[in-house]
Amino acid sequence: MVSNRISVRIAMEESLQIQRLEEAPSARNFESRIESTNFPAVFNGCVKDWKAFSKWNPSNGGLDYLQERVGLCVVEAMLSSSAPVFYGDLRSHERVPLPFSAFIGLCKQRMRHSEDGSGVCFESEQRALLEPVSEYDRKPYEDATQQIYLAQVPIINTENEERVQLESLREDIQMPVFLEDKVLASTNLWMNNAQARSSTHYDPHHNLLCIVSGCKQVVLWPPSASAMLYPMPIYGEASNHSSVPLENPDFSNYPRAQCLMEYSQKVILHAGDALFIPEGWFHQVDSDDLTIAVNFWWQSNIVSNMSEHMDAYYLRIILRRLTDKEMNRVLPKSSLAEMENKKKHTCVVLNNGGVDQNDNDLDQACERKDLKGKELEQRTMSHELEPLAIHALHELVSLVHHCVNAAELRRPVQSTSTTDSAASVKDEFTKVVRANSFSLEDDPVAKIIWALQPCTFRNVFLAMVKNFPRTLEALILHLLSPVGAEVFTCKFEEMDQQITEEDRNRFYQVFYGAFDDQFAAMDAILNGKELFALQVGGYSIMFVRKNWVGDDLERKMFTGSPSV
Repeated sequence: MVSNRISVRIAMEESLQIQRLEEAPSARNFESRIESTNFPAVFNGCVKDWKAFSKWNPSNGGLDYLQERVGLCVVEAMLSSSAPVFYGDLRSHERVPLPFSAFIGLCKQRMRHSEDGSGVCFESEQRALLEPVSEYDRKPYEDATQQIYLAQVPIINTENEERVQLESLREDIQMPVFLEDKVLASTNLWMNNAQARSSTHYDPHHNLLCIVSGCKQVVLWPPSASAMLYPMPIYGEASNHSSVPLENPDFSNYPRAQCLMEYSQKVILHAGDALFIPEGWFHQVDSDDLTIAVNFWWQSNIVSNMSEHMDAYYLRIILRRLTDKEMNRVLPKSSLAEMENKKKHTCVVLNNGGVDQNDNDLDQACERKDLKGKELEQRTMSHELEPLAIHALHELVSLVHHCVNAAELRRPVQSTSTTDSAASVKDEFTKVVRANSFSLEDDPVAKIIWALQPCTFRNVFLAMVKNFPRTLEALILHLLSPVGAEVFTCKFEEMDQQITEEDRNRFYQVFYGAFDDQFAAMDAILNGKELFALQVGGYSIMFVRKNWVGDDLERKMFTGSPSV
């Protein structure tokens, strides 16, 4: 399990490293080479030509400039008792009105104490900056000056112009050239006077985060890591936030979060840099003291191109992809070395062309029951089968005979019904395979076949056709589970890719020719494959509901609340 996680992480790091570009791309190149991939990218020095880059710099009189320009504005600040971590959940913070000049005063106070080396802002000095007119005008932030963060203060908001609080700062920022063709939803100011960390979340828009002053560290996770981040319930007010507190995670409650950092990528952004954060990417942002940033949000083509009348089709495509991914998890491919190691103690039990007596007994029993009265075929054992193939053949034949013989012992003496016999065989096999299981490890037939290389698989079943046709018929018609049927079709596909069309046609003619009813054999395999997909698909839906949608979905669906 650990080695699998490491290999996945290494593969991701090699193929999906976040780019750092020294020059800003053109609008066309950004859309075709970066935005279309839905993968983050850093643009070094992208906003150094902004007026804001020099005019807002706290070390160069920037706080005085900001106070002069927008000091009279009242902005909405985030006040959090959990600072320096600011959680998106409304239960963890409140939005309070704050004079921008008061916030600038706090920043100046912190700068003075940083410069003189004390690093401490005395409470009396902080409160003097926010002194109320009277006792009754006392504000909630006056005793929590380090718990204030200007988050998402609108400079431009095309969706709600009334919310814009800092419009006079528009002339100090310049839309990057590669966003010129975008229809922006909003442009916002982010500013903190003390170190701050945002809780892990994703945005429902594409995001360009531009650092005007200071430094930010951003940790990012792709949407595929959602299950490990335990997103808040989809109907909650903070549905785009992770419920895992990364500063002190409780792995007993969030066990999948233990490998979170293996799937993350970290970037450091300095003044002048910009980071493209695609829609749906989880990110956690750590900001140094007195960091100022501006971000641009715009709707992605992913969402804007989704037509409502296509929703059912999109859902089918997504479920198919999730089901395929789950199938790949259920049926992991073994390396040739692993298979050789498993079989290194192979005991060759079928020698000199001998025919297993159990198969004679089975065929005689089938003949006695007049299963379509087909005459027994002449048996010859191939001397060219490699040890792996002989071992697999022996295991399959033995497994079928065990189930058939056990069924014979359990079946009433007076019963001669073919249907009763088939049902008895199925009952015996369910004792071997766990009920309702679609795991490879729980199915001995599927496990044997899955370990075979395509060429070996072909040889094993050609030998079974020639030497044990009734055993093959019992295997396919009565003992093939859903996961076994999926394994069969996977091996068929692998084999088809390695042999000529002529050999392929000959194989299937010989294989299905061993059955009294060829269509019954085809139906058994295809019906089992479809049932396997249904089982895995149902598991995927439950997994999505629990880990990506949120545990409140079932409650919403069955308490009269709006359904999905």
